[in-house]
Amino acid sequence: MIRLKDVKKIFQINKIETMVALNEINLEVKGGELVVLKGASGSGKSTILSLIAGLSKPTSGEVIVDNKRISKLPDNFSSLYRRKNIGFIFQKFNLIDTLSVENNIILPLIPTNPDEKELEKKLLEVMEMFSIVPKRKVLTKNLSGGEQQRVAIARALINNPKIIIADEPTANLDAKLSQSFVSIIKKLKSEDKTIIIATHDPIFFDLDFCDREIEIKNGEII
Repeated sequence: MIRLKDVKKIFQINKIETMVALNEINLEVKGGELVVLKGASGSGKSTILSLIAGLSKPTSGEVIVDNKRISKLPDNFSSLYRRKNIGFIFQKFNLIDTLSVENNIILPLIPTNPDEKELEKKLLEVMEMFSIVPKRKVLTKNLSGGEQQRVAIARALINNPKIIIADEPTANLDAKLSQSFVSIIKKLKSEDKTIIIATHDPIFFDLDFCDREIEIKNGEII
């Protein structure tokens, strides 16, 4: 389903220096797999997620999803690809503080100009899944950390994506909330979602429902 072939990513720091974030990465993820990318901060995990999500392009090599070379897509088509296929759970949630819970959740669907009844149905489904219906009119800045996390996950799932990507999802959570997130991931795995998590949190290591753990170090797979 997802394939990175000979992928290299180089960032230009200034006119002279460069940084090799990924060096000849080859990686395959099958549909329905849960894969944990583990490694220290700066190892290249987040760069891999960004490439799979079409948020950035490799310097060389190819990123292929469902036999489509997304690394070659123009930016406007990359946006369409993400909207149809990707649910992204960010480390810092990336919620808009001045918007309500419901407005944050439906943001990914706005460009599609959805039918109002269908939008309400999808909204209620994801809010009920994460027990946040009573909070739908509350501004996200007035929520607890755990509630904000559930809103962020609901937003990632509102378009029923095939692929769920999570970048250091427990970095800002305590132990109890982290364990709650693991339970949510287990449920999503049971629904045959393809899930890729980048983390250095040991809570994700040796999970009995994880298909593979892949260690990244200095931009390479160990």
